[in-house]
Amino acid sequence: MLERLFKLKENETDIRTEILAGITTFLTMAYILAVNPMILENTGMPFAGVLTATILVAALSSILMGLVANLPFALAPGMGINAFFTFSMVIGMKMPWQTALGAVFISGIIFMLMTVFKLREAIVRAIPHCVRLGVAAGIGLFLCLLALKSAGFIVANPATLVGFGGFNAQIVIFLIGLAFTILLEHRKIHGSLLLGIVFTTILSLAHGRLWSGEAFVKVPEAFTGTPDFTSVFLQLDIRGALNIGIAGAVFTLLFTDLFDSISTFLGVASVANMVDENGEPRNFQKALFVDAVSTTLSGLVGSSSGTTYVESAAGVEQGGRTGLTALVTGLLFLPFLWFSPMLQMIPACAVAPALLLVGFFMLRAISGIDWKDYETGLPAFVALILIPFTFSISQGISWSLILFVLLRIFSGKVRQVELMQWIVVAFAALALYLS
Repeated sequence: MLERLFKLKENETDIRTEILAGITTFLTMAYILAVNPMILENTGMPFAGVLTATILVAALSSILMGLVANLPFALAPGMGINAFFTFSMVIGMKMPWQTALGAVFISGIIFMLMTVFKLREAIVRAIPHCVRLGVAAGIGLFLCLLALKSAGFIVANPATLVGFGGFNAQIVIFLIGLAFTILLEHRKIHGSLLLGIVFTTILSLAHGRLWSGEAFVKVPEAFTGTPDFTSVFLQLDIRGALNIGIAGAVFTLLFTDLFDSISTFLGVASVANMVDENGEPRNFQKALFVDAVSTTLSGLVGSSSGTTYVESAAGVEQGGRTGLTALVTGLLFLPFLWFSPMLQMIPACAVAPALLLVGFFMLRAISGIDWKDYETGLPAFVALILIPFTFSISQGISWSLILFVLLRIFSGKVRQVELMQWIVVAFAALALYLS
């Protein structure tokens, strides 16, 4: 049955290889179980509810990718998108989290329509390469800022805006956890981010128990519990999300998920040689549709947008070539529905090292920017600095796109601006006006 369903022999793989690849992918992305609820909790959403939503999105989306597209790509709520959802939409725009979930749902429906009519690729091609790199790096820097803030390493300072938080037990534990996680990552140990979270959490348990000080980790009475299917499940406000005032936020959700998913598909598929005669990833349209379904599902169950994870490359490197890899990864998420009390005891300083390293990974995109060319370097630079400095991903994207077109006009290359680029920039300007 597995052979007929996943065409293992045709893809030069076997059941054992696919299972090991699925486990590898799970270990490299399981950190999202702690990180996503920790970030979305800032909106006022309950940790247990968001954790249940995170697990459902990761499990169901990955299983669907395996069964529908037969590709070894796993999905989960996206890093960067969850930060935009929390700090730009809910906190920055003072949007109720129910309305923000409605916006996620609407963006997912638009994704589906764009996939059916093959518009997603056209929009992504219209986004200049320099802007893509600048946005990726800017989101990486933004995540680094969030990590340092959550660990208490940097704090608000009325004289300098931000400053060093000073040494205390929490910061020392964060630094030790960061050093341990970097060591694991340097040795290329699978699941290094997850192991780093576990190690730092165990270290945090000692505070207030093995040495003096108030404990900042609360050990639950039981480590298992029932999933929370009530607090955020189906709590989205679609009517509120149809307000023209949040059209800019929906546009940013669209752009970020578009670029994230398609760049992951192209990159991982090219490395693994899983491309067709046209150089496109195998079953590309089906994969895009599953990604769109993942975003729609996210809004329904109570999470920020789901997207394809670049960590899927770890499973591909392990030999995963079919949807059986994604199926195994998705199934491994499901047992954690009953371990929410254990995950709730993870402190912010334990998640911060993983968040910081994810930011570092994304920040490496700046190496592909030609800084000597003003027409490409300046738009990338604007995205890089405005995303963390304004605490808004949409501001960075919008100003970067507008500057790119302005530089084309100033340099007499206005004819090189494509029609779709004009449309995208018009939406970016609208997003700024409405923000």
